[in-house]
Formats: sequence, C-alpha cells, structure tokens
Amino acid sequence: MYVCVCRGVTDHQIRAAAAEGASSVDELRDRLGVASRCGKCSSLAADVLHESLCEQPPEPALYYAAG
Repeated sequence: MYVCVCRGVTDHQIRAAAAEGASSVDELRDRLGVASRCGKCSSLAADVLHESLCEQPPEPALYYAAG
C-alpha cells in the first residue's frame, strides 16, 4: 500500500529500509523522502516502521566458552 502519496513510497519500501537499518522517520525521510512534502504520512510511516522493527528477529548474541 502507498504510505506517502506525494513521493510514491510504499509500506514495502519502508520495511526494506527498516531491514537495512533505518530506525526513525528522519532516516526514512533521508532515504525515501517520506514526510518531506505535505507531512500527512508521517504517523503512518512511523507505524509501519515500528511494526517492521518489532518483527525483525534480534541479532544473535555472541557467547564465548569459559575456560
């Protein structure tokens, strides 16, 4: 679905940006142009970003053998 009509940004693009490390609407604005014109999409973009970040599995912890 389109999140930002002004820039033609979809939820899939936001999810991909989150997977590549974006963690704020400011970062989405820099990468995709979201919320850089009329700004009406900023809350939906934040929701999609938050949902995406919550779905990502945590990075594996590194364990060292005790010796």
